[in-house]
Amino acid sequence: MDFFRGGILCFVMAEKSLSEITRDVRLLYQKGHDALQRDNFDYAVDLFNQVLQKEPTLFDARKALRLAQNKKAAAAGGGFFKRAWGSASSSPLVARGQMTVRNNPAEALAMAEQVLNNDPHNSGAHRIVVDASAALEMPRTAVLSLDILHRNSPKDKHVAIQFAEALSNIGEPERAERALLEFERNFPRDPDIAQALKDVSARKTLNEGGYKAAASGEGSYRDMLRNEGEAVSLEQENRVQKTEDVAERLIAENEARLKQEPNNLKILRTLAELYTQKGLFEKALGYYQKIKATDAGSGDSSVDRAIAETTVRRFDNDIALLDQHAADYPDKVAAIQAEKLNYQVTECQRRVERFPTDLAIRFEMGVLYFQAGKIGEAIQEFQKAQQNPHKRIAAMNYLAQCFGKRKMYDLGARTLQNAIKEKPGFDDEKKDLIYQLGCMLESMGKRDEAVEHFKQIYEIDIGYKDVAAKVDAYYAGQ
Repeated sequence: MDFFRGGILCFVMAEKSLSEITRDVRLLYQKGHDALQRDNFDYAVDLFNQVLQKEPTLFDARKALRLAQNKKAAAAGGGFFKRAWGSASSSPLVARGQMTVRNNPAEALAMAEQVLNNDPHNSGAHRIVVDASAALEMPRTAVLSLDILHRNSPKDKHVAIQFAEALSNIGEPERAERALLEFERNFPRDPDIAQALKDVSARKTLNEGGYKAAASGEGSYRDMLRNEGEAVSLEQENRVQKTEDVAERLIAENEARLKQEPNNLKILRTLAELYTQKGLFEKALGYYQKIKATDAGSGDSSVDRAIAETTVRRFDNDIALLDQHAADYPDKVAAIQAEKLNYQVTECQRRVERFPTDLAIRFEMGVLYFQAGKIGEAIQEFQKAQQNPHKRIAAMNYLAQCFGKRKMYDLGARTLQNAIKEKPGFDDEKKDLIYQLGCMLESMGKRDEAVEHFKQIYEIDIGYKDVAAKVDAYYAGQ
């Protein structure tokens, strides 16, 4: 597999496929596949590990093992004590793997799999897989773990960018672009994400144009030149802040194309996004409704989400247009904010009814109930949402805060302590868990215990929220 890095064409040793392995290993793989089909997950995990001991670069076995590990964990139940025990017991092995990965990446990779056999979402183990895969030139294996790391820490910008780069390197720039755009929706105007999007767009154009074909001798440089103008337009479309003249030109170009291709959903969506960027929300919503009116768009949940996000931006724009010096400014802001929150709650309730088993929507519903002050309803949603492994920690954090709102500080503290035990590493999410626990202990009158938690953050990030003030005040009173 080849890809461009720093303008240089690099060649990466591809992981093996089933057709490249010996017959006995292929039979062992088939046994593992059969065991997985019969829901005999323990046996499947054992067989796939045996395959990888013989052929560590067999990507199909690695992918099947990851599926078996997840199904095994789900079948065993997602109870806290089982997961906490798995994380705690595997931490020494993770530490050994981290020390081994530089000198013996193959051995470190095997150690990581031992952890993942019982704890398939362990971020420390997946980080070892990523580092070992880079050393062993196994890019698709790295992507499997980066996908899980990104789900475990959706607010981690560096993981999001690394995930997108890895996807581009294995020839999936469209998926990389989707991951970055999803991150950008939550953290707009981040310059690093903007640059990553530009890089992915260039890679996407490279794949779609004649560059790779020309490099391999299968195409001509005339194909490259034909797509050069499209590359410029694509890069401009993915800038976080489009200038007015570029936005106007892109709208004109796409409106003209739409006349020739009135049923082209990609053009309709591009126009909706451009009109949203220009603040012409009614036009944008009109194009989204046209997409929903089609057979393909009617069942696309991403269109519903885009409509909701555009409507929310319209509310925010209404607030931005208010005269801040007017006497009734605070009242008008409060009224629009209340209308916005009511819309979000109603819209999310509709999606919950449509997709009752989607725990990610349950989590979103809980957050909105929490913001609306409907604590009882929020508790119910977060208790359901914590069964989603990708939302579990965040749901536990909110659940603890709900208990705190009801002055059930002991329940809140216990929930946060459980969440902290399940959270490896020390990223922003863990900082918030520790901070919230400190605040909960403060509310319980346990100041000494509280400050010990604030000091954990103080030692690493003195600028985090008000931990500096809390710690300094504590020492000043000693």
